[in-house]
Amino acid sequence: MVIRAVVFDIGDVLEIAPDLGVDRRWEARLGLAEGEIVRRLADVWAAGAVGAITEENVRDTISDRLGLGQGQADAIMADIWEQYLGTGNTDLIDYARGLRPRCRTGILSNSFVGAREREQAAYGFEDLVDDIVYSHEVGMSKPDPEIYRLSCARLGVTPEELIFLDDVEPNVAAACALGIHGIHYRDNAQAITEIEGLLASAGA
Repeated sequence: MVIRAVVFDIGDVLEIAPDLGVDRRWEARLGLAEGEIVRRLADVWAAGAVGAITEENVRDTISDRLGLGQGQADAIMADIWEQYLGTGNTDLIDYARGLRPRCRTGILSNSFVGAREREQAAYGFEDLVDDIVYSHEVGMSKPDPEIYRLSCARLGVTPEELIFLDDVEPNVAAACALGIHGIHYRDNAQAITEIEGLLASAGA
């Protein structure tokens, strides 16, 4: 067995992003029923995840469908981004940084249009790893097998040479089905132990 790369998910792995109740707060403020924001904007969130809509379009659609001025639409988006970005998982970020030059490193994230710029400003992910695959930039998302193949290709490795860490079990299962060494993230100690175990088995 040869391991040449380790790839990390972002949400609830490199970033810890608890539910801050943004939708519920705004529904209460606007007099909407619980769940109404999701119902009205579900297609917008889906489009943003695969880059089928611009940030300006997102804001304009929020304004139109919720009957808001652009200032309020911007305020909603600011709250959503605060929740999206969460806080950095410092210990795991430091671990990822320390993996080089033992192996190549990457990020594979189901994201949203605008995420790269904000996550770079907050956490410097572009400086942390060798490559980042964002779903909104490549037009597909996990667990589509093609997005894992793309990550492998951009890192110059085969699936069997890659470790992938994600907190969502179906995403891990999809990776494993391709021959990738998938690890289901539960906490830092468990994840690091499992990664190190695979690297040691491969002599890395």
